[in-house]
Amino acid sequence: MKKILFITTGGTIASSEGDNGLEPSFDAEELLAHIPEIRDLCDINGKLVMNIDSTNMRPTSVKKIAETVFENYDDYDGFVVTHGTDTMGYTSSLLTYMLSNIKKPVVVTGSQVAIGQPYTDAKKNISDAVRFALEGVPGIFVAFDGKIINGTRAIKMRSKSMNAFESINRPYVASIKLGKITYNGDSRGNEYENEYEIMNIDPSEPFRLRTDLCTDVFVLKLYPGIDPDIFDFIKENYKGLVIETFGLGGIPNLEDYNIVSKVKEVIEAGVVVAVTTQCVEEGVNLGVYEVGRDLAEHNKAIITGDMNTEAIVGKLMWALGNFNNLSDVKCFMETPIFGDMSVEEK
Repeated sequence: MKKILFITTGGTIASSEGDNGLEPSFDAEELLAHIPEIRDLCDINGKLVMNIDSTNMRPTSVKKIAETVFENYDDYDGFVVTHGTDTMGYTSSLLTYMLSNIKKPVVVTGSQVAIGQPYTDAKKNISDAVRFALEGVPGIFVAFDGKIINGTRAIKMRSKSMNAFESINRPYVASIKLGKITYNGDSRGNEYENEYEIMNIDPSEPFRLRTDLCTDVFVLKLYPGIDPDIFDFIKENYKGLVIETFGLGGIPNLEDYNIVSKVKEVIEAGVVVAVTTQCVEEGVNLGVYEVGRDLAEHNKAIITGDMNTEAIVGKLMWALGNFNNLSDVKCFMETPIFGDMSVEEK
């Protein structure tokens, strides 16, 4: 019988009603007690790493999760991590870069309704996560509402509904209904395996824990009339900047309102700038419009293709923590890792 480590971190899934609203309270074994049938599927052991609302999740917290996987790696066939939904996409992305070249599955899940409440989705989501972890597919995934999502492509799209998460710019890895797993392409056959070839898991390379990060990253969403002086503040206080532009990559460039020139100043000051879009789907392409092409020709800017912001933030923190020069950071950021960006969008 395969062995699964059940890692808990808090979130709605582990919450109960407190004096001031829902608050995390259940530990790993208490969660498992709500779904005893799970033990018929595998030998599962629980480990409480932290018990926090995911609003309070930080990169140092994700590091603890990664370290727990690494420290127990040889003793288990797979790992399931329960987590609050609000920052789950950030955590699953960051784990992808921290758990370099992992050969086993890590499946992150949570719920919209606490496990002890009526009509909870927690039991099904945990069951689905365990079932997929038992498949042995290597990598980081999110299991939610009957869908398995690449960990770098999961975004919380809805704040209340059970189908809170979507896989953005990439098909679901698989779906699970009544305990049956159906892979993209109807089976775990050629279509899925060929897609998986670009996910950068090399069987000849060892699994490594790499948790060095630089968290001096600022995420800026452009809006009409944004004060250009914000870039002077960023230039003096941050090492990385993620800009959510308009549409395909539009950045104002009027003579009397030239945001592009301010971005270039930030880049020349040594800040690493990654350019994405505010649009959830289809990504950025600075070469289409004149308002984007001006920056595209500045070859120090990082073009993030169809990556989502959650993945870009984690990837940039990791890159700044592991590389010393812009060319290496840019190369890493613009290279698909575990399917975080489409090859054709590079």
